[in-house]
Amino acid sequence: MNRSVLYLAAALLGAGAVISGTFYYKKPEIPAAAPKIQFSEKEEKMADTNDENASLPQTEEEWKQRLTPEQYKILRQKGTEMPFTGKFLHHHENGIYSCGACGNPIFVSDTKFDSGSGWPSFDEALPGSVKLHEDNSHGMKRVEVTCAKCGSHLGHVFSDGPTPTGNRFCINSAALSFKQP
Repeated sequence: MNRSVLYLAAALLGAGAVISGTFYYKKPEIPAAAPKIQFSEKEEKMADTNDENASLPQTEEEWKQRLTPEQYKILRQKGTEMPFTGKFLHHHENGIYSCGACGNPIFVSDTKFDSGSGWPSFDEALPGSVKLHEDNSHGMKRVEVTCAKCGSHLGHVFSDGPTPTGNRFCINSAALSFKQP
């Protein structure tokens, strides 16, 4: 294929992303009173990985020693993995998805859906598990999702989800860990 055609296609895709992000953006909101999720006894024990006494790294050098290079790039430097490459994209087992940096439970598997975006998508985070921040990087207006316990970058949330919450948490696989009941 001709190189100039490829460059033109890439430029048009990039311009479309900037235009859609800039002019058609609606900030997603997490409801103040999120519904209480019922866990089985096994899920309650499994979700108890958020040990308040566990020590978190205090310096970026300590985070580098604790995480793989890919995890460090995504979780601590706000990177993004390539779409359609993450280990949890087509993962359909029952359990809890937690922060890959500190183990804080973030999502229950029944909130996961296939958005076609190339990243694992969820419609609802566990109450109090994440913080949302305005993100104007890369010429787009987005809402960044970080872990409420350690502050690590998980991904972004958009208001175009197909479920009643309207949310699409688009999360990097490398930012997650998974445990089954």
